Amino acid sequence: MLQQQRSQPVRPATIDAAEDPVPSRPMLQVRNIQSSYRRVPAIRDVSLHLGTGEIVALVGGNGNGKSTTLRAIAGLNALDGGSITFKGKELSAVPAHERVKRGLVLVPEGRRLFPRLTVEQNLMLGGFTTADAAKREQTLQFAYDTFTVLGERRRQQAGTLSGGEQQMLAMCRGLMSQPDLLMLDEPSWGVAPKLVTRIFETIQLIRSRGITVLLVEQNVHRALEIADRGYVIQTGRMVMEGSGQDLLGSDEVRQAYLGM
Repeated sequence: MLQQQRSQPVRPATIDAAEDPVPSRPMLQVRNIQSSYRRVPAIRDVSLHLGTGEIVALVGGNGNGKSTTLRAIAGLNALDGGSITFKGKELSAVPAHERVKRGLVLVPEGRRLFPRLTVEQNLMLGGFTTADAAKREQTLQFAYDTFTVLGERRRQQAGTLSGGEQQMLAMCRGLMSQPDLLMLDEPSWGVAPKLVTRIFETIQLIRSRGITVLLVEQNVHRALEIADRGYVIQTGRMVMEGSGQDLLGSDEVRQAYLGM
């Protein structure tokens, strides 16, 4: 059921007093976080939650705080207020690299690969926090089985791949860290249309491996199609939440917030 956030401090809205949409212990609980760029507020009182095994989409127009929210959760942007709890433990004071070790991984917008290193070297760097060599090898094989082009080009420099191939590599590098929660920032950005479907199929495949996914995506229609739930962010605040299908089917959301 579609729910609208009110102007008071943001929290996941309940449908009625007897129904609470927040799991008793969600994998990720973000409460009223605030973050700024050069003292200018970028996000304000942002709240969201993810249950284990969900795909949750965070959508909205450009410049409304989607990427800032992911970066704040990942520990790359400092918080001005609020709290982040992951697997029952407070993260607000935990540095970014420690969050990766705890299973919270961000695949950033723009891929951020090491262009002069090979495909396989990029993947192995993604697995540096994983002590279990067998798990690293299994994930590496999953990458090559899922995207055969990566296996075929494992010794090729990452910077010579196409945009779509680089995105596949970035996603698989994130998986090498053995995440419990994988955050994807604009995975279809710069990807040829014929590969976009493959990207979204892979996100669903990642979820089938038991990994929770928080997705920021410019292709709103495709994102909400595969999402269990979604949040709409506007000018740094959450304004709507609901199931992916409810948000996708709402004329108000499409016209007022998503420009669709």
